[in-house]
Amino acid sequence: MLPKLLALSMLLAPHLTAAAPVELFNGKDFTGWTFDILDPAVKPEAVWSVADGVLICKGRPPGVMRTAQEFSNYELTVEWKWPSGGKSDNSGVLVHASTRRKMFVWPKSIEVQLANGDAGDFWTIGETLTVAGSQPDGRRYVKKAGAIEKPAGEWNTAVIRCEGDKLSVKINGTLVNEATGLSVTKGAICLQSENGEVHFRKVVLTPLK
Repeated sequence: MLPKLLALSMLLAPHLTAAAPVELFNGKDFTGWTFDILDPAVKPEAVWSVADGVLICKGRPPGVMRTAQEFSNYELTVEWKWPSGGKSDNSGVLVHASTRRKMFVWPKSIEVQLANGDAGDFWTIGETLTVAGSQPDGRRYVKKAGAIEKPAGEWNTAVIRCEGDKLSVKINGTLVNEATGLSVTKGAICLQSENGEVHFRKVVLTPLK
């Protein structure tokens, strides 16, 4: 029996390893990421930087920081904060990103909004989805909860779950939006540079079984 158990454990080992959380942002540099900035004359380091384990985005010019790898069936945990708390505080996490610059500088994807006061809204960028009991306002699907972000200077947590053709997001522990029937189930993950300065300190992906 013991040899059979050992053989089984060796067979399952790769699957157990694959399910371990992956730090997409390593707290040191941009390993595993690429950039697309609207103004080609602007270098990525003029927009994105790392200091004391924190990823800092100045917010201008518009663009994205994009994973070099594509992902499907995962739970993504992102911690972010707004240093100023201004009306221009705007960013987002784009999931299942594919064709570059499908709309403006944004790739074809689905955006999980992080804008101040609207964190948890869904925006479609060349893709489609369904939110039960909700009609879109153009490309926007408004979240079901009010503004639950923390004040400027405090860290917020978004937990984004992509499972098959389903998408859900929790903001600071509260489920605020759910969608089904996604037209895409795999792609890169992007962080937006869009107006206000935003800080990230955690971008961790946990594969789902």
